[in-house]
Amino acid sequence: MTVLAVFRSRAQALDFISYLKRAGVPAQAVSTPKEAGVGCGVSAKFDERFLPRVKLLLEKRQYASFSGFLRRG
Repeated sequence: MTVLAVFRSRAQALDFISYLKRAGVPAQAVSTPKEAGVGCGVSAKFDERFLPRVKLLLEKRQYASFSGFLRRG
């Protein structure tokens, strides 16, 4: 299963993706689905097994525009 980290800021979403990659988390930019109900149109996509590490990294950066996680089957 994959997880999307949804942001309201495109710049912060892209910065977070770069941050994840530097931390060894395979991530990519994807279009935010309409079902998220928020967002800038870009989300960070990664495998669910990395979710605990992603949460820790997210706490270190504290992105103001982070909206939440969306699990995708």
